[in-house]
Amino acid sequence: MTDTKQTNPKDMVGTRKAGISCVPQAVLAELGVAMLEGACKYGRFNWRASGVRASVYLDALNRHIFQQWWDEGEDIDLDSQLSHLTKGISTLVVLRDAMIQGMLVDDRPPRSKPFMSDLNQAAGAVIDRHVDKSPRHFTIEDTGLKL
Repeated sequence: MTDTKQTNPKDMVGTRKAGISCVPQAVLAELGVAMLEGACKYGRFNWRASGVRASVYLDALNRHIFQQWWDEGEDIDLDSQLSHLTKGISTLVVLRDAMIQGMLVDDRPPRSKPFMSDLNQAAGAVIDRHVDKSPRHFTIEDTGLKL
């Protein structure tokens, strides 16, 4: 989208700077509550003072997004009563801010050899081999559980 409004000189400068108007405010508000919870539990901006290990935050992200939200179909974290997705976002915010601030302890493993291109080709071949089938893909609605 291009803004061609010429009525205010500030528009020409301001529209080319980093902004927040494209971020949904409801998500930011939820993130604020999640960050408040972290501040109450661990101290406000504690990671900027003490640093964080990447693996600890990856594990937290995995628990909220993959174990609880995805595998278990659980939308709300029972401890905080916040969305698991929001908790995952707050984990990524801390991790990214630690990187920006130079406070990340990067304990990621050594890089692996490239393999994703071959793996993606293999996945495509699996789909091509079964193009004539029409399997039923089950969802959380099939369990009768209410979200």
